[in-house]
Amino acid sequence: MNEPNKTAQQKITKKDLWAVNWRWALASQIQWNYERMESSGYLYSILPVLKKLYGHDKDKFREMMKAENQYYNTAASMGHIVLGLDIAVQEQEGIGAKDIVPGLKTGLMGPLAGVGDSMWGVIWGTIWGSLACAFAVKGSPVGVLMWLMANLCIYVPFRFWSIFAAYNQGVKLVTTMKDKLNAMTKSATMLGVMVVGAMIPTVVNAKVPFVYKNGGMKIVLQDMLDQIMPHLIPVCLVALAYWLLGRKHMNSNRVIWIMLGLSIVLYSLKILG
Repeated sequence: MNEPNKTAQQKITKKDLWAVNWRWALASQIQWNYERMESSGYLYSILPVLKKLYGHDKDKFREMMKAENQYYNTAASMGHIVLGLDIAVQEQEGIGAKDIVPGLKTGLMGPLAGVGDSMWGVIWGTIWGSLACAFAVKGSPVGVLMWLMANLCIYVPFRFWSIFAAYNQGVKLVTTMKDKLNAMTKSATMLGVMVVGAMIPTVVNAKVPFVYKNGGMKIVLQDMLDQIMPHLIPVCLVALAYWLLGRKHMNSNRVIWIMLGLSIVLYSLKILG
């Protein structure tokens, strides 16, 4: 990890940033609540820096703790970026940052949540999770090893590196990213939808076994459906799952149980195979 750029007035060291890094990685959502969501985890993460900057003045220390404990919620994978910027601003502005930091966090937490959820929550998990499942179905541990290596070599280093990059860039990173975050969010969302759609034929295996026979004539219903649209049944099942998830009082656990029950019934009736 590169040593943060040094200035004559710099108080924050690489050791301080590592302390914040580990705290956010391990406890970012440890006290998640409906009132302020990740605010407690954020305050706990940045506490070593607050002690170093304001520990000599209890009034300033309390003021900054209150400022940092306001409502906050973003993707945990992207939270290090906000922390790095926050620390850089406070090191430059001191107690004057108490009016800047809440606006900085509010302005960035939404766009970064969209990027983080799409990039790491959807695309990353879908691609590597599907590869792991594909190998696991064949009885091979290669997929699991690929999943572990991808996370250890890419995902985890990204999370720990991002706080140093954000801290080094400081306020400049805000203006650099401002006009690009929306485009990144939309692009990542579109890519995630495309990946999920492309994985349906390989992950969802459902066919109609009905075959009509009359004299020498034989009609395989699945072949007729494939002529209309290949893998039509898996697409319909996935569409049904998404529709159910949008219904009131419905969650992922209930959808899973519904799909399991539906699969058993349709298989017993020889409608699906």
